[in-house]
Amino acid sequence: MACPVNSFTYNSTLCACSPGHVLDHVTKNCTLFDGNSTITTDSGVDYYALSFPETLFAFDSIKKFTQSQAVFLEATLVMLLSWLLFCFFLRFRKLGDGRNVWFNIRWWISRLDVCFATRHWLDDQKVVTKRKTELGGTFSIASWILFIGLFAALLYQIISKRSIEVHNVRATSGPELASFFNDMEFNITTVSSMNCANLRNLGNLVAGNPGFIDQRVVSLSTLANYSCYNSSKGPTIALKCKYCKLIYDHMYISWQFVDLPGNPATAVGFEFNLSAMANAKNKKHVSFVTGTLKNGSAFDDSPVTFRGTQSNVLKFNLFPRIYHNLHDLKLIQPLFHEFLPGSVSRDANQLRASLENSTDGLMNTTLYINFLSDYVVEIEKESILGPVSFLADLGGLYCISIGIFFYLLVQCEYRIKKFRNEDSVMRRIRNRRKAQEHWDKLRKYVKYTYGCPTIDDDYKNTGKEPDCGGLMLYSIRGNGSSRKRRLQSRADSISFCKKPSLPANKSISHKLIGSTNESKLHSENIAKQKNAGSCKDTLMSQPQESSIVDDNFIPPPPALEFKSGSGMDMLDVQKNLKNLYEYNAMLREKLLAAQSMLHSSSSRHSSSDIPTFKVAKSGDPPLCEKGILVLV
Repeated sequence: MACPVNSFTYNSTLCACSPGHVLDHVTKNCTLFDGNSTITTDSGVDYYALSFPETLFAFDSIKKFTQSQAVFLEATLVMLLSWLLFCFFLRFRKLGDGRNVWFNIRWWISRLDVCFATRHWLDDQKVVTKRKTELGGTFSIASWILFIGLFAALLYQIISKRSIEVHNVRATSGPELASFFNDMEFNITTVSSMNCANLRNLGNLVAGNPGFIDQRVVSLSTLANYSCYNSSKGPTIALKCKYCKLIYDHMYISWQFVDLPGNPATAVGFEFNLSAMANAKNKKHVSFVTGTLKNGSAFDDSPVTFRGTQSNVLKFNLFPRIYHNLHDLKLIQPLFHEFLPGSVSRDANQLRASLENSTDGLMNTTLYINFLSDYVVEIEKESILGPVSFLADLGGLYCISIGIFFYLLVQCEYRIKKFRNEDSVMRRIRNRRKAQEHWDKLRKYVKYTYGCPTIDDDYKNTGKEPDCGGLMLYSIRGNGSSRKRRLQSRADSISFCKKPSLPANKSISHKLIGSTNESKLHSENIAKQKNAGSCKDTLMSQPQESSIVDDNFIPPPPALEFKSGSGMDMLDVQKNLKNLYEYNAMLREKLLAAQSMLHSSSSRHSSSDIPTFKVAKSGDPPLCEKGILVLV
């Protein structure tokens, strides 16, 4: 049969893998052993101040990702500059009439002034008002961005460097060492194509220094239970000890692997795992050391095969530790010390010669355990950041963030006077827009409630006064409502037929005086006429009526001033309301004067001279004959 790849022949008929290669029993091929040579050590004690589930808060992965606080500070700087550049860009956008998107964005930025409101530029002897400016909103958010970034860096510092561990090494005594009871386990795997059938001479323990007077040879069973089992990588020697009481400083455990027909004693490396725990019931604290050995202490990383009479020595140290911060936990820490390779073969010719030599038909392995019983390590954990110092750091970061941007805000408002009252410009634009929206709602209400279809056109054409058909007001709301019936009962108009005095031909021309104002003014006129008294008792004769018309002529209602677009503000509305109020007051004085004259004349005329009354319906032409007062 042909030998597999990466192999050679010896004794003319047998095959063996090249140095550093091991036979895979599944594929029947020689593969290069490429184990990880990293030695891993764990003390078995969690030093986190707060214990969180690993699935929720993987602090180790966060630490590897961030590496330092510079990542948080750089991210904070990028966000801060982006926000300031965005606000600086908005300063060059026009506000317009308050309806564009730029005004809305700048307005909401001013509403974000949560840190510096009422802390802006203030003149002396002025009332302090709560002001929210765009500049204040910009610096408020900037201060919060800086504070959150610094706070994240502080949390990272707490996670990575929240406490320090103090080690105190002191001399120990025998009774103190006798109090160390740990469950220990040693697993040494010989990476090879061998199995436990190749194992020989395992069962003795050599204590003390070999060749000296303190040397002792005892049975391995007095210290631990030992066994051998086959794994996928080779035979594994397992030593287990419950409540181990280590009484020897130096211990040597040796075993051999010998050649079997078709299975020579060769190995390409060792894998070890030594662990210790406080007790079997509490497996929370487990200290261990694990790793892989390939080519010993050689400086090069060339593959080798272990075979020969010289023993391969694996040295380990056992440190007794007392954790005072964990209720005086006593735990032994195993540590890897050194690996001394024995007989090795680095090329195929050297390995072939060893395989053909019967004296080299074995592989010796020695486990050397050094129990450092002269000293004990005491461990104390001291926290470098308590709750008071954390709050002090947090308050300091907040003050720094607010103070920096408050200084910039004061400097900007001190040097640029336009910034001192910039909030009034935006508030004036917004109030004007709100007033315009409310005025539009009022015109729509009048249009659809009292049926003035031309009110929108009249409003746009400021040279023409709105006309709602004289004093005739009617509702176009839904049928059946009580409001509609009330409006229909008052749908007939009220008009005064005045006769100007013409002494030349004694003829009287009738003039219909009607209200051309909006429905609100007409309702006020109706109420004032009703308060003046009943028309049945106030009508006068024709000469007296002519005198009233001549002496107390009632002027038309004042014209309302409208401005298109954003020119309309609250001052114009107040001016129109003032003119309407003065006109209503003048009408009331006229009505009171007419009422007094009617009362005085009614006592001097007979009942035959009392004028008649006639009700005019909606849609009828105005009745202006013989001084008739038309009532609804």
